[in-house]
Amino acid sequence: MKRFVRLFEALDRTTGTNAKVSAMVEYFREAEPEDAAWAVYFLTGQRLKRLVGTRELREWTGEFSGLPSWLVEDSYEHVGDLAETMALLAPEPDIAPAELPALHHMVEKCIRPLSAMTDEQRRTAVFEQWRHLPGTARFLYNKMITGALRVGVSKRLVTRALAELAGVDPGLTAHRLMGDWQPTPENFRRLLTGEGDHDHATPYPFFLASPLEAEPSTLGSAADWRAEWKWDGIRAQLIRRADETILWSRGEERLDGRFPEIEQAAAGLPDGTVIDGEIMAWRGGGRDEGPLPFSVLQTRIGRKKPGARTLERAPAVLLAFDLLEYQGRDLRACPLDRRLEIMSDMVASAGDAIRISESVAFDRWDELPALRASSRERGVEGLMLKRADSPYRVGRKRGDWWKWKVDPYTFDGILLYAQPGHGRRSGLFTDYTFAVHSGDDLVPVAKAYSGLKQDEIDELDRWIRANTRERFGPVRSVEPVHVFELAFEGIARSGRHKSGIALRFPRIHRWRRDLGVGDADRLEDLERLLADPSAD
Repeated sequence: MKRFVRLFEALDRTTGTNAKVSAMVEYFREAEPEDAAWAVYFLTGQRLKRLVGTRELREWTGEFSGLPSWLVEDSYEHVGDLAETMALLAPEPDIAPAELPALHHMVEKCIRPLSAMTDEQRRTAVFEQWRHLPGTARFLYNKMITGALRVGVSKRLVTRALAELAGVDPGLTAHRLMGDWQPTPENFRRLLTGEGDHDHATPYPFFLASPLEAEPSTLGSAADWRAEWKWDGIRAQLIRRADETILWSRGEERLDGRFPEIEQAAAGLPDGTVIDGEIMAWRGGGRDEGPLPFSVLQTRIGRKKPGARTLERAPAVLLAFDLLEYQGRDLRACPLDRRLEIMSDMVASAGDAIRISESVAFDRWDELPALRASSRERGVEGLMLKRADSPYRVGRKRGDWWKWKVDPYTFDGILLYAQPGHGRRSGLFTDYTFAVHSGDDLVPVAKAYSGLKQDEIDELDRWIRANTRERFGPVRSVEPVHVFELAFEGIARSGRHKSGIALRFPRIHRWRRDLGVGDADRLEDLERLLADPSAD
C-alpha cells in the first residue's frame, strides 16, 4: 500500500506523459505481483463495487470527527468529493503507523469483506482503518470503499509502462489486457511474460479512427482510400471460437444474450472468426430498409434477455466492417482490402443479422462532400475514410483511419444549475444544466461539463458562488443570465425528461457573451428537429 500511495502521489503531481510512465515502470518493477495486479486493475479504470452507502459514510464522518452533521454536509458541498471530505475531516493518527498493509491485503482482507458485514460491523471496520491510515492512504481507502477510485492516467499509458517493463510492443500488452482481466498475480506475470494461452473469449484491442479536421484531398490520391458510412450504433467485436459466440463492446463489456439474433446468425460462421463492426437497430425488408435511430437501440442496451416484443420493436444487426481473425489466424497485419475480401465471402454463410457494411463508391475527393451532406437523411454520422492497404492497428494511431463527421447540431441555452465536478475539478463548479424557453418558463434540456477553457471555468465558478439563488445539496440554482451555445449529436423523445426530449452527447461549444437571455432558443426549435433531422 505504501508503494501504491507513492505512485498515486507521483502521478497526481505531474502532467508529463514520460514522467507518469517512468513512475509506473518503477512501481511495477518493485511491487510484488499480488500488489501490482491490483494496481493494474485500478490504473486501467476498473473499480470495486460500492460497499458502503454515502448516507452512512457522511453520518460516520461526523461521529468519528466529532463534528456536527451540518458542518459535514457543508464541507462535502464545498469540497464536492465524499472520499476527500472524509479524509480531510477525520483526525490524523496520533502516531504514524510503522508500516501500511500491502495493497492486495487491504483490498482482499479489509475492503471486500465489508459486503458480508452488518451495518455495525462495517462501521467498526471503517473506523479501524480511519484510526490508522494517514493522509493519502486514507483518501485511497475511502475511494475504494465508495467504488470511486480513479487515477489520473489513461489505459494507453498503463499499457505503455507495462510494455516497456516487459520489453514488448505495446500492442501485444494491450491484447493481453483485453477482456475480463482479473487482478491475480498469475495474470500480472502473464502481462510481462505472455506465458499461458489467451482465453478463447479474449477480444483484440480496437483500432480507433481519428477526427479529420482538414479536407480529404490532403490525404493524397483518392485511389488509395476506401470510404464507408460512419454508423451511429455500438462498436463491437463478434468472436466465434470453441463453438461459442461472444460479443464485446468497445468499452470491454460482454454483451452476450442481449442481441440473440446476432448470436444466432453467428452460428453459421467458421470457428476461429473475429469480426469488428457496429451493432445497429435496423429496419428490415423492402424499400424502407435501413438504420433506426440510436434511441431505438438504447431500449436494447440494458436488457440482458430481451423479450419477443423488444426484439420486434428494435431488431438489431451487426454491420461488419473488418475481419480480424479467420479460421484461428490473426489477420490484423494483412491489408484492409484483403481482410474485406475474405470477410465478404465468409459473411455470406451467416444469418441476416450479420451484414457487410458496404463501401461508399467514389473516384475523386470532390465527390465526397455531397455524400457527407446527405448523412443525416441516411441516419448516419458522416463518412469513414480508410487507407486500402492499412493493417488493423491498436488504439488511435493517426494516419490510416479517419472519421469525417457531419457538423453537430447546436442550440443556445441558458445556464440554470451548477454543481461541483469530480477528481481534480471537485472544488470547482464545472457540471452545468442548461435550459431553453417554453412559454414563459425555462425548461432544462441538457447537462454538460466539457468545452470551456480553464480561465472560463474559473471565471464562471466565481460568478456561480456570488450569484447562487438556491441550494439543493451540492446543486446550486443561479441567476438565469448567461447564454451558452451547446453542440449535440442527436435528439429523441423522452418521457423521463420534463422537456420531453433527450439530447445525445451535449457539450459546451462556446460562451455566448454577445447574447441576452431573450436570444436563447425555444423548446419548439429543438422539437422541430424531431420532425426534420436534417434541419439546422
